[in-house]
Amino acid sequence: MTTTTERYRSIDAVRGFAVLGILLMNIVGMGLPTFAYVSPAYWGGHEGANLWAWAINFVLSDGKMRGLFTMLFGASMLLIADRAEGRTPGPAATHYRRVWWLFVIGMIHAYFLFFGDILVTYAIAGALIFPLRKLGPKTLIGLGVAVLLALLAKGLAEVSYLRTIQAAMAAGAADAQQISLWNEVQLLLNAPHAMGEREVELMRGGFLDALSSRAQAAWIVQTQFMPVEEIPEAIGQMLIGAGLFRLGFFTLGWPSRAYGAMIAAGYLVGAPLTAWLAWSMVQIDFEPVQRRWLEVLGAGPRPFIALAHASVLMLIVRAGVLKGLVNRLESAGRMAFSNYLMTSIITSFVFCGYGLGLYGQLERAELYYVVLGVWVFILLWSKPWLARFHYGPFEWLWRSLVMWKRQPFVRR
Repeated sequence: MTTTTERYRSIDAVRGFAVLGILLMNIVGMGLPTFAYVSPAYWGGHEGANLWAWAINFVLSDGKMRGLFTMLFGASMLLIADRAEGRTPGPAATHYRRVWWLFVIGMIHAYFLFFGDILVTYAIAGALIFPLRKLGPKTLIGLGVAVLLALLAKGLAEVSYLRTIQAAMAAGAADAQQISLWNEVQLLLNAPHAMGEREVELMRGGFLDALSSRAQAAWIVQTQFMPVEEIPEAIGQMLIGAGLFRLGFFTLGWPSRAYGAMIAAGYLVGAPLTAWLAWSMVQIDFEPVQRRWLEVLGAGPRPFIALAHASVLMLIVRAGVLKGLVNRLESAGRMAFSNYLMTSIITSFVFCGYGLGLYGQLERAELYYVVLGVWVFILLWSKPWLARFHYGPFEWLWRSLVMWKRQPFVRR
């Protein structure tokens, strides 16, 4: 049986792994026009190394790292609430202060640094699920699965209707309402190339130009996608993460064979199925409606692949191997909030006109040189920082705001 310290270290290590992994997909939205995140055929190249970069990330990281990070948010919600029992402020006050300030910081992040911010989504979803925290772990997981299945069914129904409209448009039999809806969804499914060119122009301009472009993208995300896709998905994933935490998944409470079964489900079933979906997208040359249909189907195996990643790390921590890397990941995870925001600060300098001005200039595969550089920075700075300070800089700010009192910072 492992000790409590080791169990919490396992959570930090998985969180560090997830915060590194999130950048694998975020980098596309940071360095290329927004719609390149939706379709690899839009910008940055989709042949050769660029196609492989997209395909590998679609199978192993797209939605999986974010999903794992979101599950850990659900686990941390329970962990912090448990620690706040019998204290002032209590569990509810602590939690709602945390999500309020998370919302504020997330809004600043979305409009000033990266339109694809996840903090606002976490704040809203976290506020909604907190009253459910005392439900049994299996009930939490069941509710989470139900939410994700409902979201999957909704997505498939919507795309099915789009396919009906597409057929009617091709036959010249669409009515006025169908034509209006079709024209509306084109901007979300098949954005004109001129829109990307305008983004490149603005993002390579001055600070206010980049702010204008980023604000428009953030507004679209927060009004079009967040309410109907991001928040429901986060609710489902947080509930699953909370339930798994209670069952000991993230604290090395499972036998090794159970983690092995999760790895098999993710890598031997989920990953091949997702790879088939990626291959199918290539075969249809990323035609927008069919691509969207396949993307929605990809949400099914996503949690299994995410949990397979986590299970591999659980077994590595339990075996006591790769200690140097695990220690670095643990430190990165303890500073996950700071590291998440630091990736946006660094990449905004790399890509925007007030920095190196590389926005829209790199091919998709070349973006991962930037990812590698940021990873090295995170793994190198987190551990020595925590040797000197109690918290990461943004963790300290967040905690001080929540407690409404300056928290200890420098280690003595």
